[in-house]
Amino acid sequence: MTILIIRIFFVVMSVVSGYYIGSDFLGMDARAPFIGATAGLVVSLVVILVEAKLKSVSLRNLSAAAFGIVFGFFMAWMMTLIVRLVPMEPGVYPVVQISFTLIFCYLGMVIAIKGKDEFNIIIPYLRFSRQDQRNQRYILDTSVIIDGRINAISETGFLEGKLVVPRFVLHELQQVADSSDDEKRNRGRKGLDMLDRMKNVPGVEVIIHEENLPGIRDVDAKLIRLGKILDAPIVTNDFNLNKVAKLEGVHVLNINDLAGAMRPVVFPGENMTVHIRKEGKERNQGVAFMDDGTMIVVDNARRLIGRSANINVTSVLQTSAGRMIFADLSETSGQKPGNNNSGRGRKTRHPENRKDSRDEGGAQAQGGNQNTSSGDVKQ
Repeated sequence: MTILIIRIFFVVMSVVSGYYIGSDFLGMDARAPFIGATAGLVVSLVVILVEAKLKSVSLRNLSAAAFGIVFGFFMAWMMTLIVRLVPMEPGVYPVVQISFTLIFCYLGMVIAIKGKDEFNIIIPYLRFSRQDQRNQRYILDTSVIIDGRINAISETGFLEGKLVVPRFVLHELQQVADSSDDEKRNRGRKGLDMLDRMKNVPGVEVIIHEENLPGIRDVDAKLIRLGKILDAPIVTNDFNLNKVAKLEGVHVLNINDLAGAMRPVVFPGENMTVHIRKEGKERNQGVAFMDDGTMIVVDNARRLIGRSANINVTSVLQTSAGRMIFADLSETSGQKPGNNNSGRGRKTRHPENRKDSRDEGGAQAQGGNQNTSSGDVKQ
């Protein structure tokens, strides 16, 4: 609405200016004021049309071109000063001056646009120290948009600032949403819905970045390059992008790392109540799960499958596939280790000897996505 008002004001002022300019030629033609007003109207409409077309032009390209023109004028002025020292005909010097101006301005614009990523002295690339952390920018990857957890993090207020969605990421998201595969199509539409919801989150501004980086074909490489240009971290849950970006020196925020850090901390000797869901790999073992999906192996809990039990944590094992917790039944559960029929007199095995249990747990200790085909019901 503000831009529309500015455009209307510009047209009115152009018409009025054209009328008064035409009035200066009243002695030549009585219609001159009206011709001037008409000319002002036409010129203003042409300028507005050009301005509307410039929406598709990158601001970075325009700023680089402006810098190139200034540099070209400076070089042309320097060259004409040198040429002036050379004896020549009076009519030749203006021609040389115009030629140098055109040539150096053209070269300055082209070189500046092609090397715009390297011009850190141009105003858009000045890295001022931030006084307000809400000005922090985060570049979103396609995977983290589809994942959807970034929206919940933003709604809780843990992530504030500008969420930058590159145009090439949005294009990739649209391609996924238009896929003939039902699963891909649903994931793409989910990502678009998440972007629409994040636009309404207080404290968060979603920005579509128009820079396409045509010289780079791979989307991940474009994200890394854009992260360097904007000096902004990349938010992703893509393992490969995470590794490559770190090698390139670009800061990465991994949603999966955040989810792992938010898991409850459990210490040996701690008591808790769990629901025994199924039989373990070893004899008389029962298996339970925490709310975040962490697997708990409980000795002598086979008879308590389908029931709740009080347990005492004996050890916590961190594997490459995730975290596992080993525990014994607590005396308050009413089922002492030596009082079940199948395990009478059997000593509790040490967690380090539970190789088979660790193998089973490594396949099931990932982030909460447990296989419920055996009757498991996620708490």
